[in-house]
Amino acid sequence: MNNENKTISDFDLNMVCEYYSNVERQGPGSPEMTLRALSFIDNLTEKSKIADIGCGTGGQTMVLGQNTPCQITGVDFFPDFVRLFNQNAQSRNLQDRVKGIVGDMANLPFQEEEFDLIWSEGAIYNIGFERGLNEWRKFLKPGGIIAVTEMSWFTEERPAEIRKFMQQVEPGIDTIPVKVAQMQRAGYIPLATFILPENCWTEHFFAPQATVQEAFLKKHAGNRAAEEFIAGERRHKALYDKYKAYHGYAFYIGKKMQGMTEW
Repeated sequence: MNNENKTISDFDLNMVCEYYSNVERQGPGSPEMTLRALSFIDNLTEKSKIADIGCGTGGQTMVLGQNTPCQITGVDFFPDFVRLFNQNAQSRNLQDRVKGIVGDMANLPFQEEEFDLIWSEGAIYNIGFERGLNEWRKFLKPGGIIAVTEMSWFTEERPAEIRKFMQQVEPGIDTIPVKVAQMQRAGYIPLATFILPENCWTEHFFAPQATVQEAFLKKHAGNRAAEEFIAGERRHKALYDKYKAYHGYAFYIGKKMQGMTEW
C-alpha cells in the first residue's frame, strides 16, 4: 500500500488513541454546532436519556451535559478516551449525570427503546452511516431522535484527487440528498440538516493538532509508523484546505417513525 493512501485503520490503534487523547475533539465540530443541533430537539427532561456513541474524550458530550438536564452515557472503543471522558465530566461537576463506558458501537450494551436521543459526532462512519442508523434505531423510544454528523459531498462533481482520497478514507461519503434519503429509508423523519462551517475544521480540529504533532514526533523520533501517521494527518489538512468547497461534515437529525411497517 502506498504510504500516501494509508488510513487511520492501517495504523496501530494505541498510536491513534495516544495522539487523539491530546486534543479536545477527535473530529470536526464546535460547541456552537452541537448547540445548534440540540436546538432542534424538544422535550428533554431530567428523566430523558441520551447515548453519545463514539464519544471520544467527550468534547461534544460535555456541551450536552451542560445544556440539558438528561442522563447521558458516552460509549467509546478506546479505554483511554473513556478515562479522559470521565475526568472531563468530573471536572465540570457532571459526574452524577454524565458517564463514559467502554463499548463497541457494533454491539452496544443497551436495552431496546432505552434512549430519548442518540448522538454521534464524527464517529458513525466507523460502522457506516446506513448501518448505524438501522442498528441503533431499536435503542430509541418511539418518537426518539438521532443526531449524527457525517462526511458529505457538497457538489455533484468533484476533482479526481479528493474523490480518490475520500474513497479511501470515507468510502460511504455521498451527497446530502442521498444521506437524507438513507435516513428516511432507515425509518426516520428528517428534522434538520446543516453543513458544519469551516471553523469546525480549521479552528476546532486542525489547529489544536499542530503542537500535538510536534510533541508526538519528538516522542516517537525514528519511528517510521509515527512519522507516516503524522504525514497522513497533515495531508488530510492540506486536502481539506484545497477542496473544502466540495466536501465536509453535515449534521443529520431525524425522528424515529412510530408504527413503521415493512413495505
